[in-house]
Amino acid sequence: MSDGNVGGTFRSLRNANYRLWATGAFVSNIGTWMQRIAQDWLVLTLLTHNSAAAVGIVMALQFGPQAFLFPLTGFAADYFNRKKILVVTQCLMAALALGLGLLTLTGLVQLWHVYVFALLLGCVTAFDAPARQTLVSDMVPEEYLSNAVALNATSFNAARMIGPAIAGLLIAAVGCGWVFLINALSFVAVLGSLTRLRIDEFNQRDKAVRTSGSLIDGLRYVWRRPDLKTALLMLFLISTFGLNFPIFISTMTVSTFHIGSEHFGALMSMMAVGSVVGALLAAKREKPRLILLLAAAALFAVGCTLAAIMPNYIWFGAMLVLIGVAAQTFTTSTNSLMQLSVEPAMRGRVIAIFLLIVQGCTPIGAPILGWIADQFGPRWALGVGALSGFVALLVGIHYMMKYRNFQLFIRLNGIRWKVDKNEY
Repeated sequence: MSDGNVGGTFRSLRNANYRLWATGAFVSNIGTWMQRIAQDWLVLTLLTHNSAAAVGIVMALQFGPQAFLFPLTGFAADYFNRKKILVVTQCLMAALALGLGLLTLTGLVQLWHVYVFALLLGCVTAFDAPARQTLVSDMVPEEYLSNAVALNATSFNAARMIGPAIAGLLIAAVGCGWVFLINALSFVAVLGSLTRLRIDEFNQRDKAVRTSGSLIDGLRYVWRRPDLKTALLMLFLISTFGLNFPIFISTMTVSTFHIGSEHFGALMSMMAVGSVVGALLAAKREKPRLILLLAAAALFAVGCTLAAIMPNYIWFGAMLVLIGVAAQTFTTSTNSLMQLSVEPAMRGRVIAIFLLIVQGCTPIGAPILGWIADQFGPRWALGVGALSGFVALLVGIHYMMKYRNFQLFIRLNGIRWKVDKNEY
């Protein structure tokens, strides 16, 4: 069946294990996005006076542990049973959502409580994410792996489209505490899916060998691959300064357009529409290529530039759709490219590096962008995001010219390029 039709786009769903996993994960993802919106809104409007810096600190604490724990988390995903890892992490994440929800409903919650829960959640997520990302390689055949990765991203971003909109309405109606409790309940779906997976149908994989240097083997492996280094450097630039959407959207909502939580949730959902489109486009492709990362980086830079100058929230939301397509195309294609081009026994450690950059670089960029938004305005923070896309594009062009015989021609009547056939 052709990759270009519906059957091709959703071909991984023919696998019973993957279909079961995707169903439970989708429900849980909706709850996760509801909690993210409620947490940002709680910090921004109830525990501080519209402090973007405080939101940035929460993001830093939530995603920072990935930076410190990635040698352990990647090795764990390669060495231990991934299903068992996920059962433990999902239970812990549900307990944390329940605890924060009860604190909020009783009126006892303080800013430092949110900081502590964000840090604990970050530690658990650091072990959950590599196991979750690489579990699909246990369930689907190799030729379906890129499609399964893209469908995972589709599920996550479809939930991102639904969850924020629901959260915005619930926050206005009953408050943030109930949103946290609903998220805790949503973990029942993914835990139910995990317990029903048929392990005997999983692909056999080589188990990582525990040696004195096995925890950092992923770094050594990537360092020897110029293509992977280039993709990760581009990812670092865009992740650090461009993928801090809670800061961009929340500060534009409150400080620039002066609108409420319903509009905040709607804007997050508009970005998710673009993300779903980007993920579905990625699902159609049989194999991602490095040239696609260049195109996505360019589109991301242009989208952020346009968003920064939009006069009202409707046009701003339209630009968020464009940014969502570009950002999801870039991150999903990078994920697929890395999983397909590394040895199976190294997958967990290399994906841990990928996740380290996607999630762990937030502590670097979020406080900086929060400070820029506070001092100079949210539009300037978006301008920094645009700059990250343009610089990433230059990094990719440099690699293509050095290693892939990429030739760029700039003339008065336009731009054209030449690249060797079948090259990335």
